[in-house]
Amino acid sequence: MNVLYCRVSTIEQKTDRQRVEENNYDLVIEDKCSGKIPFFEREGGKEILKLIDNNIIKVLSVWEIDRLGRDLRDIINTIHFFNQKGVCIHFVSQNLHSLNNEGSENPISKLIISILGIVGEMERTQIKERQLEGIRIGKLKGVYKGRKEGSKESVLDFLNKPKNKSVIDYLKKGYTGVEISKIVGININTITKIKKISNFYKIV
Repeated sequence: MNVLYCRVSTIEQKTDRQRVEENNYDLVIEDKCSGKIPFFEREGGKEILKLIDNNIIKVLSVWEIDRLGRDLRDIINTIHFFNQKGVCIHFVSQNLHSLNNEGSENPISKLIISILGIVGEMERTQIKERQLEGIRIGKLKGVYKGRKEGSKESVLDFLNKPKNKSVIDYLKKGYTGVEISKIVGININTITKIKKISNFYKIV
């Protein structure tokens, strides 16, 4: 079985770009969660693990390496696990295969995957640094002051944030806080806060 795995970080995002020629695959599995969550801790990852345990899956196709994960160590560990199980990972965009046709590890692909993973981590670090630098410069110029001391965000503004609205929707559907945290990519403490407020106002 050739399975296509798609992942986006938030519920609002779509996986259309990753579903190129999806009819060529036997099954499509999708996750909407942060790439920082280890692969096999995701709902889609758990489903794929069951397929591996039952010797059903032969090839896992992923659009790009960062769809597999955002942490280089987790990416390497995940690929190693698949290789040990004899399951080839095909990165569609880069046209890389983790295993050769006879089932042996592809050393060239392993090298390229490692390099691309490192580059991806560096890019994300630079983005965070630029954001922090922008905030620092904004504060010096008096443009960015953050929330005024003693000010409070209204309950309505808090609940109307896109991610928080998604949390409420999932709570209504009966999802647990841990499940919602993985799906939406939001801290479990924030979900607990949303749940308390929603229960108080009888929203959920």
